[in-house]
Amino acid sequence: MSSKTDVVLVGGGGHCKVVISILNKIGKYNIVGISDTKEKLGQKILGIPIKYTDDQLEELFKKGIKHALVTLGSVGNPDHRIRLFNMLKTIGFELPVVISPDSMIDDTVDISVGSVIMPGVIINADTKIGKNCIINTRASIDHDCRIADHVHIAPGVTLSGSVIVGEGTHIGTGASVIQNIKIGKFSIVGTGSVVIKDVPDGIKVVGVPAK
Repeated sequence: MSSKTDVVLVGGGGHCKVVISILNKIGKYNIVGISDTKEKLGQKILGIPIKYTDDQLEELFKKGIKHALVTLGSVGNPDHRIRLFNMLKTIGFELPVVISPDSMIDDTVDISVGSVIMPGVIINADTKIGKNCIINTRASIDHDCRIADHVHIAPGVTLSGSVIVGEGTHIGTGASVIQNIKIGKFSIVGTGSVVIKDVPDGIKVVGVPAK
């Protein structure tokens, strides 16, 4: 009998592919399948079949699959990831923290349920990562940062020390944020931007410096 923990992945696509790769390296989980739209049933991602739809997840939980993970990516709009996360929690699933063995995470870092840390990520001392976050490939997060729930830190982002990022915000690929900056909820920092001033809630900023 396998000692691995059964887990269902919710949401197919490119992000799901990288999560599967990380889970395979960790070797702790048995992926029972992927849930997505009816139109995608039968497709495979890295050999894992899309065999469920979201309305089957509650029945799957009743059959003994107790772990699930949101593997739908997001670019700017976290609404679908938030909806799926809340649905899984309501059903009763446990959502693991998934950390790539190819990342460097200080022992004092606190990472909440459902968050995924991708390869090459560096997170330094006393940083806190909220629920259902994506910390994407080669992002660098320095000491004492506070990343709220449902945030996506895209590939190659650099956050200096003591940066606060509000719920649902997206920090675009290659963006940089200087120390002690506060970025509001459900905001977007454009690709390659350099943030040197606080960003209010619900605002998109772009450029060098970001405006």
